[in-house]
Amino acid sequence: MSTHPYDVLTPECILDAVESTGLRCDGRLLELNSFENRVYQIGTEDTRGGSRPIIGKFYRPGRWSDAAIREEHAFALELAAAEIPVVAPLADATGETFHRHAGFRFALYPQRGGRSPDLEQPEVLERIGRFIGRIHTVGAAAPFLHREVMDLAGLATAAREDVLSGEHLPPELVSVYRDLSADLIERLRDFEPILGEVPAIRLHGDTHRGNLLWTDAGPHFVDLDDARTGPAVQDLWMFLSGDTPTMTGQLLDLLEGYEDFRPFDRRELSLIAPLRALRILRHAAWLARRADDPAFVQGFPVFYTPRFWEEHILTLREQRAALDEPPLALP
Repeated sequence: MSTHPYDVLTPECILDAVESTGLRCDGRLLELNSFENRVYQIGTEDTRGGSRPIIGKFYRPGRWSDAAIREEHAFALELAAAEIPVVAPLADATGETFHRHAGFRFALYPQRGGRSPDLEQPEVLERIGRFIGRIHTVGAAAPFLHREVMDLAGLATAAREDVLSGEHLPPELVSVYRDLSADLIERLRDFEPILGEVPAIRLHGDTHRGNLLWTDAGPHFVDLDDARTGPAVQDLWMFLSGDTPTMTGQLLDLLEGYEDFRPFDRRELSLIAPLRALRILRHAAWLARRADDPAFVQGFPVFYTPRFWEEHILTLREQRAALDEPPLALP
């Protein structure tokens, strides 16, 4: 018996799904590095995807509503129409980008390569900032109706409950995690008034360097799967690392490009540490929710060991202390 929804997503099922959209496959199929969804490079005999293979993204069953997926597609197409280099889904002959086959929902994309950006270079950060500023200019023009809205305590509490209700937190660390995470969440509540005051716009939502590919022609973002409503700084803070002076310099470089297109509300600087804390909590909860997925067992073996939780608790302690430090200050 199948024990996981993706067990029935066989190569034959994938190729049949692609061909149901009117494309013809040539039999080539390569699974790409993706955990939340399943993503494949698929060879075709059709020219609609250009001379390269196409990319097929099969959404994890039960995660997003149909309406939320359609909003993801619409946002990507809106950005592409504004000549912003994001990878938008391909439409079939009827103009449809959202497809179904054998119980799976999926979309097809053109293949776009690239390398990881060199974030040590100020000119690279400035160009990224300019890119994100253009995305946010479009994102501020209309709201999402069906995508997740960023909050702090609510999302953090849900993450905490997912971890505590699972079976992977070592028994000797349960009380430590319970008390520490509860204290951290109470501190996050102190930042909610600021979150409520700053503009909430449509965001990419997950701008880690793996979702930003660099070419000689410049950067392009992929994977708007986590597009959501929230503060602009959510799409900026993941490019910051190091000590306070280093992060300040990185942020200044980003904003040098960003503010060519839209102003940045300095009040959002206070949200960097809370958003980082929220991401740390949610990452552990994400692994806990997916612990029965064979791809996660293979991709995150350390999660199933006490070492992961010891390091996670240490990271939470450090982030709890960071919440009491002054926010980055810009000249």
